[in-house]
Amino acid sequence: MRRKRLGEVLHERGKISARDLEKALEEQQQKLSHLGELLLERGLVGKTDLIAALEEVSLVPYVDIATTPVDPATLQIIPREVAERLCVLPIRRDLSRLVVVMSDPRNPTVLKELGGIAGMSISPRLAFHAELREAIALHYSQLSTESAETLSVVSGGSAEELEFISTSTRQANKDAITEAQAELRSQKTPAVRLVSEIIRTAMEKHASDIHIDPRLKDTLVRVRIDGVLRDIQHVPRSLQHSLVSRIKILADMDIAEHRNPQDGRFMISTKNRSLDLRVSTLPTQYGEKVVIRLLEPSAPLLNFTEIGFAPSIGDSLQKLLSLPQGLLLVTGPTGSGKSTTLYSALNILRKPSVNIVTVEDPVEYALPGINQVHVNTRTGLTFASVLRSLLRQDPNVIMVGEIRDQETAEIALKAAQTGQLVLSTLHTNDSVSAIVRLLDLGVAPFLIASSVIGVVAQRLVRKLCACHSVEPMTAELSTRLAEAGLPVTRQDIRVPGACGLCDRTGFKGRTAVGELLLINEPIRAMIRAGESTDAIRELARLRGMRLMHEDGLDKVNIGLTTYDEILRIVPFEFVARCLCACGQQLHASFQYCPFCGERRSTIQPEASKLEREGALQP
Repeated sequence: MRRKRLGEVLHERGKISARDLEKALEEQQQKLSHLGELLLERGLVGKTDLIAALEEVSLVPYVDIATTPVDPATLQIIPREVAERLCVLPIRRDLSRLVVVMSDPRNPTVLKELGGIAGMSISPRLAFHAELREAIALHYSQLSTESAETLSVVSGGSAEELEFISTSTRQANKDAITEAQAELRSQKTPAVRLVSEIIRTAMEKHASDIHIDPRLKDTLVRVRIDGVLRDIQHVPRSLQHSLVSRIKILADMDIAEHRNPQDGRFMISTKNRSLDLRVSTLPTQYGEKVVIRLLEPSAPLLNFTEIGFAPSIGDSLQKLLSLPQGLLLVTGPTGSGKSTTLYSALNILRKPSVNIVTVEDPVEYALPGINQVHVNTRTGLTFASVLRSLLRQDPNVIMVGEIRDQETAEIALKAAQTGQLVLSTLHTNDSVSAIVRLLDLGVAPFLIASSVIGVVAQRLVRKLCACHSVEPMTAELSTRLAEAGLPVTRQDIRVPGACGLCDRTGFKGRTAVGELLLINEPIRAMIRAGESTDAIRELARLRGMRLMHEDGLDKVNIGLTTYDEILRIVPFEFVARCLCACGQQLHASFQYCPFCGERRSTIQPEASKLEREGALQP
């Protein structure tokens, strides 16, 4: 049945004549504006009648945004620039959905973009364009003012506790650091105090990165906390250049160079903590964007259970680490906790009788008792060149920060063949894809099959804060969980709350979800034969491997995180399964069923693309 249009509904209700409607439609085409607002502006329809008609057409309730309370925490989910561009205003959370007031609530493109940014489903509400513009300016301005006031409360005594430390051998940079420290104590230079306040705020919130983004009218400062960026301050445009220049001076970078990207570093120290700050600049249309990665060299070492791995994965990793030789790979995107997993493994292997050498770019954690080498491509100190030298250093264990090219991959694999236990990382979506990545780098299949002993794929998902609430399981979420392959064993769900401890986000801290591919003899045979990733994954699953999203759904089931958070981070895989007529799952190469003895009659329940997407979408 065709959905009626706004003009038709108003005409049928007798609220507008056919002649006035035709004129309004002609004017709308010339101005490219919303018909409803045009009718209201011309006085052709009353506001109450227009709202009733809009609700019938859009099937979305109207909200008087001028009198509706707005939760400040929800404003941080949708950045201001996005809200202004799309003319939307998030007002609150409703269970696992974000309630957003929109001028065009039926626009699927806008709904999809908002869902991707928020990491949750969108529940739209209706408001007029002009009303929304005023509300967006009002509420986001109040939020920026509150953030700026919070950041500006830094006393002279506390500022002195923050000490800048040079990592450069150049005397000019050491003098610049000393000068900055003196300016910080005297509180005379706004740029130095601003740098100090930004870093201090990031430290207090345990952020992993600081983003300084120049814009047309101001500069936005954001921090990444638990993997999600949050706005913390709007810096006046007049301070943008001096702010970036001060950071570049501290990081021993060329302040006269604005056209090319640069990298640098410096350290800061307080009474209780010291951080290594890695600085990267990038020229943009409004100035230089700066990203600062905060590394804590003395971060506590965690065991596999504390990281978040399931006991089965933790026990298998312990067994792999007890092997005398082989290559163990940890895969995942940047910021997925790969380095933490590697250092946890090194901490287990660390003994006086074991010679451990690492090659990293950069060295993230200082681990006593092991030899750590910092790669420097400018001087020719690459992963491959260091690895060649390491083989003459009588190592027992080698850790390679990342396998980036064919030469590094082949040296690491050959080292794993000649008696060393090698640990390294790759950037792939899942564990099986690591095999394809090595093949793409040009490594021979027989070398992969004979060297790799296991592949861990992981992601980090946010954990629910203690302020979360427990609510009855909805029929909709129950259906979504069942479609995703999670048996519903409980009748309640955890819903994020909002408290000061979690900055009103509902989440505090992160935990790992992962999958472990054990390279046994059948898998090695498939790698040598050049079998597809689907076939390798299928065999691994038959032998007990659980996929990453299944591990994540287990954490949803025990109330550690939410389903929407798993959807935001973890790739959901559809795995074709070969079934015998008796209902048992079989490997694709089986001709006879070992369960019923009959010749296999294969049933492959290939879901359609729409069915697969429907099972994975919020």
